[in-house]
Amino acid sequence: MFKREFTANGGPRFHGHMPRDKSRRNSRSDSGDFSRRMSLVTPSILSRRLKAGLSSAAIVTGSLTAAGVAAVAAPATASAVPAPPSGFTLTWSDDFNGSSGTGMDPSVWKYDTGPGSTFGTGEIETMTNSTTNVFHDGNGHLVLRALHTGSDPGSGWTSGRIETQAATFGAPAGGVVRMESSIQQPNVTTTNGAGYWPAFWMLGSTLRTGTPWPTSGEVDILEDINGRSSVFGTLHCGTNPGGPCNESSGIGSGEHPCPGCQTGYHTYAVEIDRSVSPEQIRWYLDGQQYFSVSANQVDATTWSNAVDHPFFIIYDLAMGGGFPAAFGGGPNSSTVSGGQMNIDWVAVYNKAPAGGGGGGGSTNIAQGKPSTASSTENSTFPASNATDGNMSTRWSSAFSDPQWIRIDLGQTYNISHVTLNWEAAYGKAYQIQTSADGNSWTTIYSTSTGDGGTDDLAVSGTGRYIRMYGTARGTQYGYSLYEFAVNGTVASGGGGGGGTSGVISLRAHANNQYVTAGTDPLIANSTSNGTAQQFDLVNNADGSISLRAHANNDYVTAENAGASSLIANRTAIGTWEEFDLIHNADGSVSFRAHANNDIVTAENAGASPLIANRTAISTWEEFDLIQD
Repeated sequence: MFKREFTANGGPRFHGHMPRDKSRRNSRSDSGDFSRRMSLVTPSILSRRLKAGLSSAAIVTGSLTAAGVAAVAAPATASAVPAPPSGFTLTWSDDFNGSSGTGMDPSVWKYDTGPGSTFGTGEIETMTNSTTNVFHDGNGHLVLRALHTGSDPGSGWTSGRIETQAATFGAPAGGVVRMESSIQQPNVTTTNGAGYWPAFWMLGSTLRTGTPWPTSGEVDILEDINGRSSVFGTLHCGTNPGGPCNESSGIGSGEHPCPGCQTGYHTYAVEIDRSVSPEQIRWYLDGQQYFSVSANQVDATTWSNAVDHPFFIIYDLAMGGGFPAAFGGGPNSSTVSGGQMNIDWVAVYNKAPAGGGGGGGSTNIAQGKPSTASSTENSTFPASNATDGNMSTRWSSAFSDPQWIRIDLGQTYNISHVTLNWEAAYGKAYQIQTSADGNSWTTIYSTSTGDGGTDDLAVSGTGRYIRMYGTARGTQYGYSLYEFAVNGTVASGGGGGGGTSGVISLRAHANNQYVTAGTDPLIANSTSNGTAQQFDLVNNADGSISLRAHANNDYVTAENAGASSLIANRTAIGTWEEFDLIHNADGSVSFRAHANNDIVTAENAGASPLIANRTAISTWEEFDLIQD
């Protein structure tokens, strides 16, 4: 056990459990076979009675502490995940809309279970995957609940701790990432809440691939203890004990008041900003910054190892340990059972680097494009998962070498940047290769020292096809990618940067009618494709496309930042006239508007004008692109 020094001045959350967690992740408990081995406990009478609104005195079984059970507030109305802040886009979110009494989706979240005594923090609870401790309340919230049985307040506690399967949430060089969550802390006080230790925090992705704690980095977004109605923010980094980050205490905010945080929902956020020099981490409570740490507070290597990589997100409700002990200790005979940490939503927002993060256009030209692979671990992990823009899905190969994943970009591009978001199973030796025909390949990047996490690669090559060709795995498992992103511009002769790809028509899958343009908004209402149904497909320099209607020679726009129906009434191309062309697996195409990053739909089965207001692709968002 590492020596641990707790003070009241900030963030004394040393996670000495990291060696245990690292070994578990190296055994790939969060890998593809996790869902096969996860056994969710059936919702108990306790959780069902809570949903039915019975008194809290009736919902806890077994012997309680002398103080009884914690007050459980009536379920609040769940809030939607907020729109991204100005300049940001939504990367990933969860609004916890599961059915009442259900556990977590094991493809998105994993349970950290076991005795708190093995975590190295002095915690005394046992973390479980039982729906008495971790469950959806049916009102749009996730609940972590601490329960006590027996007569000894120093034992007999169970609670919950979960973390994201994805370890891909971070800021690329020059970019910014914001992690934010709406949370109600346990509704306890300093009188009956001794020992409660709720937390919303992140660990560096490199921890899962062997980099030790705290070198790999930890960012504590919310911690409170003993019902103090406070918040602590902390960065852990460097070496333990001592080192440049004063471990195991870390670099902390100290105690910051959080009035009403036990009785209502408040937002807790952190931003990692790699667009400024020196780089910076900022902590926010209800949108107001209260703490920051800058890269020049430690040496460059310490900062880079701890911050300049993706993270995975963790929620937990601990009982007891060194941090509560530094503020009076607990649990004790007055500590109530049944206190719960309620979570409304969590979101990750990203702001792209200026100039598109690698140059040559900010659009991910691989997203939605057809992808194939040498193999898949099973049908749950197809190649298409690596180009779907969803950080909670992934492609995973068979457990052998070599393996590859290939993307058909649809036309020839000058490729300038590639981003590989690895799962725990990564490529140690691999090449990035391009091809004009999918047969003859040219290597534009090669490494034999890959270490997982996120690989942001500046490259230079040309081709219609691009692939990752792996020759040596970093683990005993296969190659596993959450996302394979590509940046580039249309090459001369590959559709023409700024030129056209000829005359096309669009037939909506919603009603099998052709899309018509003119003085009115675009609508799928024609059984034939005359002039009013024809468009020039214009290839823009950033990899996006625009549509010029033959009906009036004007460009189609997602007017009013996408809030109005699509109409052909613009004489020049701006952001509202730019779309990402997405190639679907069935051969159809879809369009994502740059105006608001939403998908164009032939709404109401084609009976209403086209509008960009959908976040996912279904039949109404699919079109046949017909070359006229």
